[in-house]
Amino acid sequence: MQQTLPIADDSNRKDINASKDFPASDYTAGDIQVLEGLEAVRVRPGMYIGTTGLSGLQHLMIEILDNAVDEAMAGYCTKVDLHISADGLISISDNGRGIPTDVHPTTGKSALETVMTTLHAGGKFGGGAYKVTGGLHGVGASVVNGLSEFLRAEVRRDGVMNSQEYSRGIPTTELTRESRTPEHGTTVMFRPDPEIFGEIDYDFR
Repeated sequence: MQQTLPIADDSNRKDINASKDFPASDYTAGDIQVLEGLEAVRVRPGMYIGTTGLSGLQHLMIEILDNAVDEAMAGYCTKVDLHISADGLISISDNGRGIPTDVHPTTGKSALETVMTTLHAGGKFGGGAYKVTGGLHGVGASVVNGLSEFLRAEVRRDGVMNSQEYSRGIPTTELTRESRTPEHGTTVMFRPDPEIFGEIDYDFR
């Protein structure tokens, strides 16, 4: 069924084709911004975590917690620890499989760095790593990384403890093999960026 919608009186409307009213030269390719990496997250954080207020801080923690809980739901994790230190550093640790650290075939970076620095990179999009996940509603560890002034990821797997550090989404160290360990799992420590969140208050009552 075709319906014609009434059009309001446009007798006072400017001619949109009149170049003198809307010169095309005012809007060019130079006005189109292309944000690389996690720049978009920092420019418009509300698009990714809703707000830079208290619930936004909670969202950062939930993103990392979701990853640990998914390891538990998959049957690989039996313990998840959350700690907030006096200086505002948040630490979330699990005893799951550990984020992979081998080289990703597409990015040429380690899988850990890929997950931490690339939007929509992870093991929950049907690749087989997770049969069930509670984290697809989220925005991922990369957004947490982009909105943190400091983040350190420690991965224990294959008998080795590896680590890498970042600041505002950019790696500040290489992926480093630190020690041998019989343990397995992932620890993510991060401090939300005061440039984004202003005064940081963890009073969640």
